[in-house]
Amino acid sequence: MTTIDKVLYTGSTHTTGGRDGASRSSDGRLDIKLSPPGSAGAGTNPEQLFAAGWSACFIGAIGLAAGKRKVTLPAGLAVDAEVDLGTTDGAYFLQARLRVSLPGLDRELAQSLVAEAHQTCPYSKATRGNINVELSVA
Repeated sequence: MTTIDKVLYTGSTHTTGGRDGASRSSDGRLDIKLSPPGSAGAGTNPEQLFAAGWSACFIGAIGLAAGKRKVTLPAGLAVDAEVDLGTTDGAYFLQARLRVSLPGLDRELAQSLVAEAHQTCPYSKATRGNINVELSVA
């Protein structure tokens, strides 16, 4: 396990009620209701939050990879992330798919940027070897 030498940022939240509750960040910028996946509840769920966080982080990692190559990223850069909650033998697991859109870039270059981003993105590192992850370039 890698030990962090220098903490750059700490996200801090207070959550009550689990999947039927609420979560609020220490700075108040995040203040959301939570509801179970697929329910008619008024809130979001942990899987959607994880997908949003991972896709945003992944775009940052693509930016770092592009910067090393002096490649200008297209304005339409987007990541569609899907995070599945499922069971196997009664135990809960996650799996994910990241579909990256880099319109106007050569497909080989786009795939190379995505592969490098997957090696550097902290979310990708945290999930590597722990859950099934599929990457694709749109």
